[in-house]
Amino acid sequence: MSDMTARFAEIVGEHNLLTGDAIPEDYAHDEVLTTAPQKPAYVAKPTTAEDVSQLLRAATEHKVPVTARGSGSGLSGAAIPRRDGLVISFERMNAVLEVDTTNQVAVVQPGVTLTDLDAATADTGLRYMVYPGELSSSVGGNVGTNAGGMRAVKYGIARHNVLGLQAVLPTGEIFRTGGKIAKVSTGYDLTQLIVGSEGTLALATEVIVKLHPCLDHSATVLAPFADFDQVMRAVPKVLASGLGPYILEYIDNMTMAALIHTQNLELGIPDTIRDSCQAYLVVALENRTENRLGEDVERAGELVVELGAVDAYVLEGASARKLIEAREKAFWTAKAIGADDIIDTVVPRSAMPKFLAAARDLAMAAGGAAAGCGHAGDGNVHLAILCKDPEKRHQLMTDIFALAMELGGAISGEHGLGRAKTPYFLELEDPVKVDLMRRIKQSFDPAGILNPDVLFAAGDA
Repeated sequence: MSDMTARFAEIVGEHNLLTGDAIPEDYAHDEVLTTAPQKPAYVAKPTTAEDVSQLLRAATEHKVPVTARGSGSGLSGAAIPRRDGLVISFERMNAVLEVDTTNQVAVVQPGVTLTDLDAATADTGLRYMVYPGELSSSVGGNVGTNAGGMRAVKYGIARHNVLGLQAVLPTGEIFRTGGKIAKVSTGYDLTQLIVGSEGTLALATEVIVKLHPCLDHSATVLAPFADFDQVMRAVPKVLASGLGPYILEYIDNMTMAALIHTQNLELGIPDTIRDSCQAYLVVALENRTENRLGEDVERAGELVVELGAVDAYVLEGASARKLIEAREKAFWTAKAIGADDIIDTVVPRSAMPKFLAAARDLAMAAGGAAAGCGHAGDGNVHLAILCKDPEKRHQLMTDIFALAMELGGAISGEHGLGRAKTPYFLELEDPVKVDLMRRIKQSFDPAGILNPDVLFAAGDA
């Protein structure tokens, strides 16, 4: 047994430390399409913040790179470890510590999955509304990537729903940020600095999340449009109508065809309309009462037709649920049809028509294609990139990201940069901003052990 193996085993117990051939393949990857899996030297499974503190202190002392892991459902390669590194898996830190209905918060450990949290709050009438499309994802992963999802148009992303943290620095120091409070104007907001940092600054060991009341009645309006640009122009008008959709998505015709085929959807749309439309708008509404919901659904149907939709189809119950579930599985559909990469670029809503048209043109010019769907309500565009030639694909991705940034957007809206998108970030981002981030990283992690291949070039953190 090596010195490091003995040290880590002393902290978490021999049965909670994996090394060598005992490490399953699952710990070598997340769900990214483009970055090769890589097994670490060690996988440790702590149960307390003090365990994490001791692991990080030992790793810093011996310059062992550390990768935090929740459920491994990320899409950017942020959970792919170094070959000589330590994976700190939070699978055993999976307790819902408190559901506080008075303050409408839950206090959870990072390994709690969204399924676990939903179950823990089911009887309270409250719910954690961040839902990135995968119920097995962990709250710690939500924190690391600043997860979003379809409900973000109404309920916000992780950044809006994480109120406080207990976290551990690479030096082993444990600290708390925020709390069961709605606002803080006392010094720097360290909570929000750590949210979205992809495990590069500190590791969260406890998370305080906001809970929202569940509304009992919901329905979905599905509107096919013959003209893609009409869908994009309709989005701000739907948002300005006062209807308050909790989901507002667009799905292009190629993606919808793939979803219908792979998910066996029956939407009741005539073939003639399906064949002629270029894209769909999905407007999901909810309310306290059935009557008020009915009024909103009727107005939404009228509005989308006024804005150019061929028709409006009201989906309720199982049919609505199946459509939303199919949309949530769009990544798996993209994977099934042979996507070579995926992007989750975000642009201002007003720039979406220009961005999508230009992105499709760039893909065609590269001999490929770009198809997808997205959170139309917040400008988050999810595209499956089909382009087999690696050099052409890299240039295409660079051009699409550059376009998004030129229009006032960013490379990633919710997946994070991970290993997969970090090279584009370093190539395209303002060097002043990158240098400032590097100095922040240095303040938190002077030894550079936390996820050293994410946000910065290897050895450059």
